[in-house]
Amino acid sequence: MKGCGVTGTLRRGAGLVLATGVLAASALVTATVAAAQAVDLELVISTDVSRSIDQEEALLQRRGVAAAFRNPEVIRAITSGFLGRIGVAYIDYSSRAFNRVVIDWTLVHDRGSAEAFASRLLEAPLTFGRRTSISDAIELAREMIESNALDGTRRVIDVSGDGPNNHGRLVDAVRDATVSRRITINGLPIINRSGPYSSRFHLPDLDKYYRGCVIGGPGAFIVVANSFEDFARAIRRKLVLEIAGTAPGSDGDLSAHLVRVSSTGRPHRSPGGYVYPGGCDIGERMRRSWDDP
Repeated sequence: MKGCGVTGTLRRGAGLVLATGVLAASALVTATVAAAQAVDLELVISTDVSRSIDQEEALLQRRGVAAAFRNPEVIRAITSGFLGRIGVAYIDYSSRAFNRVVIDWTLVHDRGSAEAFASRLLEAPLTFGRRTSISDAIELAREMIESNALDGTRRVIDVSGDGPNNHGRLVDAVRDATVSRRITINGLPIINRSGPYSSRFHLPDLDKYYRGCVIGGPGAFIVVANSFEDFARAIRRKLVLEIAGTAPGSDGDLSAHLVRVSSTGRPHRSPGGYVYPGGCDIGERMRRSWDDP
C-alpha cells in the first residue's frame, strides 16, 4: 500500500509540474502576443541595385526615399492613421546572394522618427549586385514581415526597379504565394529612357509587366517613375497612398501613373484584371537568349 501511496504522490507531483509547465508556457505565449507592437502598416521598401543601376541612379533612389520621409505630406499620412505609427524596413535587391537589409524594422510615428529613418538611409553605404530577381526580393520581404515583432493592420511590400525578373523563381508564382498570406505587393517601375543601351533586359512596357506579373493583393497598384530623376516624385506619391491606405483615384495627375488591379492580383481576364502579353517569364527568356553565365 505504501508503494501505491508513493506512486500516487509521484503521479500527483508530476501532474502538478506538468500543469505548472503548461500554465507557464501559456503565459509565455500570451506575453509574446501581447508584446507584438501594433502598427497601421508593415512596409518593406525594396529597391533595385542590379547591374543596370549605376551609382548615380542608386543615389537618386536612396535620396528619393529619404526625401519622402522628410516630406510633410508623408509624415501627415503616418500620424493620421488609427494608431499613428508604421513599421518600415528598407532592402536593396538584385539576387539572393546580393540582397541586403539596409535598415531593419523601425517604428516611424512622428517627424523626429521619420527624420531619423531618412538620415540612417542616407548614411548607409550603397550596395550593388548581379541579376534582377524581383522574386527573391519579394521572398526576403515576406520572410521579414512574417518574422517581425509587429502586428500590422496592413502588410505591404513596395518593389521598384528598371527591369523584369530574370533570375530565381518565376515572379508571378512568388507573387501569388505572397498575396495568399495577406500581403499586398505594390510596384514602382522606373522607365529608363536610355533604352537597350542601359540594360540587356530593357522592357519598353515595364509598367505593363509590373501590372501583370509583379503586383497583387487588396488595393494593389503601381506608380510609374518616368525616369530615375522622376523617382523622388513617384515614391513620395506612392508612400502617401500606401501609408494612408487610400485607393488610387482617377483624377488629374494620378490617372497617368496609377493602375488598379484585382484583389488577388492573379493574371486573369476580367474587369480589373490584366494579362501581360509578353509573358511573365520574359526576363528569363531574354537571359537565356543572351546566354549570360
